[in-house]
Amino acid sequence: MMSPRRNQGSSCVAIRTLSPSSSSVASVSRCPHASASSSDDVTCGTPTWIGRGLTCVCFKRKGTYERICINLTPNQEERLRRLRHRMKVYFDASRPDHQEALRALWSATYPDQELHGLISEQWKEMGWQGRDPSTDFRGAGFISLENLLFFAKTFSTSFQLLLKKQRGKRAAWEYPFAVAGVNITFMIMQMLDLDATKPRTFVRAVFLQMLSENEWAFDLLYCVAFVVMDKQWLDRNATYMEFNEVLKSTRAQLEKELLMDDVLRIEDMPSYGLLC
Repeated sequence: MMSPRRNQGSSCVAIRTLSPSSSSVASVSRCPHASASSSDDVTCGTPTWIGRGLTCVCFKRKGTYERICINLTPNQEERLRRLRHRMKVYFDASRPDHQEALRALWSATYPDQELHGLISEQWKEMGWQGRDPSTDFRGAGFISLENLLFFAKTFSTSFQLLLKKQRGKRAAWEYPFAVAGVNITFMIMQMLDLDATKPRTFVRAVFLQMLSENEWAFDLLYCVAFVVMDKQWLDRNATYMEFNEVLKSTRAQLEKELLMDDVLRIEDMPSYGLLC
């Protein structure tokens, strides 16, 4: 168990209640630090793990300390298990369902253009590195294809604007759209740290709450991340060689928004409004 860091003579500790009657919604409880005076966002305790399935984190918002404790119900644990499973599936070009997902992505991206084959020069139009897009999924796996397909179907206007680079003044050497999408999936996986045995970040705790409310929270966050990345790209007048720096600043912006006072769902994030 990680020991909590003390602040103003006290610490945040919580013990999971293994009661079958636990609420299906992750609880948010107030931390007893009434004497806090500073309005800066600081932590008053590191994430604490006691027993299986509990995340307890404490941080300051608007001058008061608040504690977020995630007491995962069986339904919430199942959602997390399914998401973890999705994150571990490698893209397999020999699987019919993976082949069909690629075809579906093409159809959603270019509805009026016939695909000549799963290995074709056409894929370069979408921003894959070569004729065979399956070689670009190695870093993030099948979920990165699912994310792109979700984006194309759910926010088709934003998807097309980013694909065709129709917003703002573009660089001479632009980021490749599809490969950027794979990198965004990998960045979010690292940020949320969902595979860790014990919770290590506040962002993860907040996301688990969101996942308890919406099973597609990861996919929605991906869509937000893509439009944030493109905005950061334009704001910095970036070129391809600066892509990693833009990705870092995108992650920082996502983390900042996820920890805002009024953000309880992905849809509450300020940058969600960039989607259309």
